Amino acid sequence: MLIKTRGIVLSYLKYRETSIIARIYTERLGVQSYVVNGVRKAKPPGRIALFQPFTLLDLVAYVARGSGGLTRLSEFRCSEPFTTLPYEVQKSSVVLFLSEVVGRAVREEEQNEPLFQFLHDSILEFDQQAAGSENFALVFLLRLASYLGFGISSGAELTDQVIMAGHVPTTKGATGPATLRLREFETYFDELLRAPATSSIPNGRVRHELLTVLIRYYQLHVEQLGDIRSLDILSQVLAE
Repeated sequence: MLIKTRGIVLSYLKYRETSIIARIYTERLGVQSYVVNGVRKAKPPGRIALFQPFTLLDLVAYVARGSGGLTRLSEFRCSEPFTTLPYEVQKSSVVLFLSEVVGRAVREEEQNEPLFQFLHDSILEFDQQAAGSENFALVFLLRLASYLGFGISSGAELTDQVIMAGHVPTTKGATGPATLRLREFETYFDELLRAPATSSIPNGRVRHELLTVLIRYYQLHVEQLGDIRSLDILSQVLAE
């Protein structure tokens, strides 16, 4: 049986000599893994680029019998080409980071139209932003939490949970008790929740600290989230 659906690429693994196994969040089937044959061949060139993180695809896919099965794509094409995400280092680093978080936090193999639409629209918005995108990852994670069932309404609500769980992160170069430092972030989180366009986050170092706190919060609510390796990569390119 074949099904047509939109999809958002989360990641891929090399498979045999010229193929990959792509993990894709689909509009109709949730998270699915597909064998994609021949995309690593030298000719035709460029097909592997369609499976970079957060690429938006139109798919014709075989449906696996039962849940969790590995199946194949019959057809695939880019549905909405990007203009900035693959070409700007800061944006591509943000995409790598967020796709890792989404790939670990979203695992359901079932349709969730509101979540798919949020991801789809957010990715396009980020691609089209010409300025003011430095806080995108923070705002994205705060909004995603609501779709995953553990959204917050205030910065204090977030920091209270992190402190009570004993997950307070320590930050290199920070002064004073870690808990007190965390309390200082509540205002920033409130701004990001209510008026992100006018946030007063001063620099990339603070932005990185806030992301670290948010990942700690996600670890409280997402079983086996683990460490997000790409956060260290992102910290190196965050705007100062």
